[in-house]
Amino acid sequence: MATLLSVNIATTLAHGEWTDDMGASGIDKRPTSGPVRLFDDHVDGDSVIDRRYHGGEHKAVYAYAREDAEWWEREIGRPLTPGSFGENLTTTGIDINAALIGERWRIGSAVVEVSEPRIPCTVFAGFWDRPNLIKEFNAAGRSGTYLRIIEEGEVTPGDDIEVIHRPDHGVTLGMAFAARVGEGGSRTELAPALQDFAPSWQRWINAGI
Repeated sequence: MATLLSVNIATTLAHGEWTDDMGASGIDKRPTSGPVRLFDDHVDGDSVIDRRYHGGEHKAVYAYAREDAEWWEREIGRPLTPGSFGENLTTTGIDINAALIGERWRIGSAVVEVSEPRIPCTVFAGFWDRPNLIKEFNAAGRSGTYLRIIEEGEVTPGDDIEVIHRPDHGVTLGMAFAARVGEGGSRTELAPALQDFAPSWQRWINAGI
């Protein structure tokens, strides 16, 4: 059974040279005891600073699989607690990379939809103090997923994650990530899922077809 292992929010901002012109970041998310409300384009109580790249309708929530975090622990030889990827939801028992764009999950009383993979940035590399992280993250192909909030509601650690809808186009999150970061595949392969992508992705896909 797929389960919500942890709900994570940033109540204290992170600071460092790696935050660039923003001067602070909400990437340092820590587990809560829950429940936490998902509403509009927000995770209640969370901090999102750079809204050029985070937050909004198509990036309202970020989820990362504990199984992928454990892979990274083995790869880099250090522990990674829930929230270490800046994720709001830490999952277990669901292969996020194989999720379909537009796939919907019911978690607690909320319904969320897989929208796009997370593309790594210099803030992420700085937070981990790992200069080559962007290159490593792209090669690993374990992106985690941004989620739209389809039905507002509350989520609590321990909630089941139920897949309630899977589109028939066959385009996975992993396919989208690989194509975007140049690790395989093409924009043409993503076209069947065009309407399930965010507008910025639609423009990028159309430009390469």
